Amino acid sequence: MTRRDTIKCVHEPFGDAFYYGPERLSARYENDIARRVNSGFNDSTYQTVFDRFEAEGTEGKRLFIKDMAHYLIPPGGKPASIAPSLARKERGVGTPNPSANGKNGVQQTPYPYHTEPEPGNPTIVPEQLLKMFHFTFLIRHPRSSIPSYYRCTVPPLDEVTGFYDFNPSEAGYTELRQVFDYLRSIGHLGPHVAGQDNKLAAANGLSTANDSEMNGSSDKIDICVVDADDLLDNPNGIIEIFCKSVGIEYDPKMLDWNSEKDDQEAKEAFKKWPGFHDDAIQSSALKPRLHKAKSNHDENSEWLEKFGEKGAKVIRDTVDANIRDYEYLKQFAIKAT
Repeated sequence: MTRRDTIKCVHEPFGDAFYYGPERLSARYENDIARRVNSGFNDSTYQTVFDRFEAEGTEGKRLFIKDMAHYLIPPGGKPASIAPSLARKERGVGTPNPSANGKNGVQQTPYPYHTEPEPGNPTIVPEQLLKMFHFTFLIRHPRSSIPSYYRCTVPPLDEVTGFYDFNPSEAGYTELRQVFDYLRSIGHLGPHVAGQDNKLAAANGLSTANDSEMNGSSDKIDICVVDADDLLDNPNGIIEIFCKSVGIEYDPKMLDWNSEKDDQEAKEAFKKWPGFHDDAIQSSALKPRLHKAKSNHDENSEWLEKFGEKGAKVIRDTVDANIRDYEYLKQFAIKAT
């Protein structure tokens, strides 16, 4: 957001279609029509999200889109098929689909869609559209992210966020790994790993099966994974490598946003999800933290004290269920000296 001269930030646009629109995948507001309507996004489809990208791009700036992988994947391990508004079979590109799912004109729960899947594609977005993006994957250890998210779904913060129950499927680690592996499998990412000794990475088995076919190709996108703990410990080092990977000129001033204009921009960007980004809104810079993340403290006791027995168990179960996917992605993370 500090590079407004060359970059336009778009914050979690796919959540509009995922939670509120006629192609929604989430059941969170399935029985709350008023909430969907009052959100202002009840008509949002996955196509209208892409239409927004096209409109935002007319300013001549590069788009920086922060979003969640699980907004693109049916929850609960359900098989994916292409979102109706994005389906192009026997229709022109952009031609509206009259209904996501329904019989005799009666709208039903939108998913599953009456559309065809793409072989191997775990998302509801066609491969050709996914290839429009230069992906970076931001990860955070579940022991930090899960209790942070749980806090937003219980009193008193739930009255601010509007999320009145914790849904483990929204943790998103499995879906993030699915998208990551799919993009590698189709050759959109890799084999080069940003911020790593790639000979060492290959020796450790991090190369794709088709590395020999992809080596020497200059149009491949780096595998770029940023771990939040590494970022907080060494923001300058991590952001500099990230910028090099995605083709942005690095400037240490990017990590300071202590101005009224910056504050207004942040509040505008985050207002759609009240309560979730208060710490970011109240910040003014990204500086190395004074204390590194705890790794061996008694987290169960901490969660029990904060959230009670039931909450602590839900958090423990959800953390444990997602550590494997986190650790898989962690091996690809940028390493800065």
